[in-house]
Amino acid sequence: MSIKVSVICFKSKVLSNGNHPLMLRITENKKRVMKSLGISINPKYWDFGKEEPKPKCPDYELIQNIILKVKSEYQHLILEKLSKNEEFTASSLINEQKEEIKAKTVEEFYLSLIEELKQKGRIGNSYAYLNSYNTLRNFNHGKKLNYTFSHIDVTFCRKFEDWMRSKGNKDTTLSYQFRTLRAAFNKAIEAKIVAREKNPFIKYKLSHFNTKTIKRALSKKDIMKIINANCIGKSELRQLTHDLFSFSYLCGGISFVDIANLTPKNIVDGRLIYQRQKTHGNINLPLSDKAQKIIDKYIDYQKQAIYLFPILHGKKHITPMQKSNRVHKVCHQINQELKIFAKELNIKSEVTTYVARHSFATILKKSGVNIGIISEALGHQDIKTTQIYLSRFDNEQVDEAMKNLL
Repeated sequence: MSIKVSVICFKSKVLSNGNHPLMLRITENKKRVMKSLGISINPKYWDFGKEEPKPKCPDYELIQNIILKVKSEYQHLILEKLSKNEEFTASSLINEQKEEIKAKTVEEFYLSLIEELKQKGRIGNSYAYLNSYNTLRNFNHGKKLNYTFSHIDVTFCRKFEDWMRSKGNKDTTLSYQFRTLRAAFNKAIEAKIVAREKNPFIKYKLSHFNTKTIKRALSKKDIMKIINANCIGKSELRQLTHDLFSFSYLCGGISFVDIANLTPKNIVDGRLIYQRQKTHGNINLPLSDKAQKIIDKYIDYQKQAIYLFPILHGKKHITPMQKSNRVHKVCHQINQELKIFAKELNIKSEVTTYVARHSFATILKKSGVNIGIISEALGHQDIKTTQIYLSRFDNEQVDEAMKNLL
């Protein structure tokens, strides 16, 4: 069987912009079958003798990458079928790969993915991919990502890692960036943008990053300093900061975004019942008297704004984007105030809204509470996630244990 794979500039068809479409052409025993690649080119930038774009073509690198990707995938398919002695024709190859070849750059895929997530209201995820996209743009000297996913190989990953390290980024940041890039690559595989065997993360393992975080839990003594602090007469921001941190700690380490979305409907017969924004898991916890008193402070706000706490307002923050932006803004303000608050209380550790959640888990563990109960209160879907929250034993605990040796 004589079969040839090529890409041609189809002169017989002229588009409205004067360009000609680029076509995949498979020739089998002088019979030709063609399929559009979804891109076009001005004929003055095409070398019809060599069947490739001229070096001066504005989109030279992009078009070359797409051509190489399409040709290599079809040639690989042909070799695979020949090795298995499978029957095939030019037409059957085109039909079999009909959904397999999609001319889409990393730039186009990222932007469409970000927009899709926004439309679905998954704002947090859209920000993660936007951050990844912007980092890749910076790595690419500020230029658009006009290359295909097959360009992202092990060598690319190593260069990307070296570049981020040269910018002073630590392993935790590198791990976050590569996990997001890996997720984008997997989505591109699912969308038939790139072949599964091109995945660089089969060889480039993310386990080499050291992501062990510094202990973020406060001691029970420091936690009580915050909870028992008298904020009467202080600024509204200070009072809200004190209330939200205390409420988070007292209510199972509830996250800031979940606190922001609470409404009076989440209070049922003296219990806090809500669905986590992140995992959609259901939480059902008893409300302590202290937690109820914090809620009661904002009863006037609840009547006009729907929400329990003055973070979101039912008439001002309607869309997912508006809600997300507002939560991020207030969370930042609260964390800034917590730094000042902690310093005044002579707390040496860093204090953020997240610390209340981490401290809740760690203090319960030290009190002998079963990790499964802690995991359920936190709303974790896997007990391993809970274990990440829990710090290693303190030196004091280890020293005490060592006394039992003799």
